Amino acid sequence: MKENIHPQYYRATARCACGNEFEVGSTRESIRTEICSKCHPFFTGNRGKIVDTTGRVEKFKKKYGMN
Repeated sequence: MKENIHPQYYRATARCACGNEFEVGSTRESIRTEICSKCHPFFTGNRGKIVDTTGRVEKFKKKYGMN
């Protein structure tokens, strides 16, 4: 590897909006996320909670009559 061209590597703490914290390797000292594996519907198995901030799911259901 060449000298002095690579960014600094940190053991960063990633914080989710749900309150979950975990350590990751990153070029940033801290990371904030809106959703993580602890609260994401795919990983939790909770299909009733659909993460949609712009109403795209409701628009799709209305368009294709899936209500």
